[in-house]
Amino acid sequence: MKANGSAPSEPNIKIRSATIDDLPAIFHLGEKVFTPKDVSNLYRTWDEYEVTSLFNTEPEYMLVASIGKKKLVGFALGTVIEKRRSAWSYGHLLWLGVDSAYKRMGVAGMLFDRFRNLMEKAEVRMLMVDTQADNHAAIKFFQSKGFVNPIDHIYMTLNIENQ
Repeated sequence: MKANGSAPSEPNIKIRSATIDDLPAIFHLGEKVFTPKDVSNLYRTWDEYEVTSLFNTEPEYMLVASIGKKKLVGFALGTVIEKRRSAWSYGHLLWLGVDSAYKRMGVAGMLFDRFRNLMEKAEVRMLMVDTQADNHAAIKFFQSKGFVNPIDHIYMTLNIENQ
């Protein structure tokens, strides 16, 4: 609460296409969001090459949430998948990250809604997301956006150093 008893105002968050200048901030925010403690499977694939590769191949499906011109508070990175011998194309939201200081302000929802709009314009027929089976907040968020049929996926590891 502010001193006068009113609720604090939410920052003026804008959703826009990512630019090359956003790539370092996207990567560093991803390092904060996708930690080995919280989301070990996502952490293992998050790196600078993921960000730059997506920017080099499909920058039109990279969005950022920003406050003003400099403060990046979230991102959505995706792709369109076209399968040979199929009339369908699929949208895949690969990464959705929001700075913890801006959670519960609707940033993820704004990013997702804009991403969905991009996918509709690209005429995809199905939109896919994936997350860890124990990432209950993400599952609840995606279900609130209309996603159904969550399926567990098993990852196994073998530490070859100990053999």
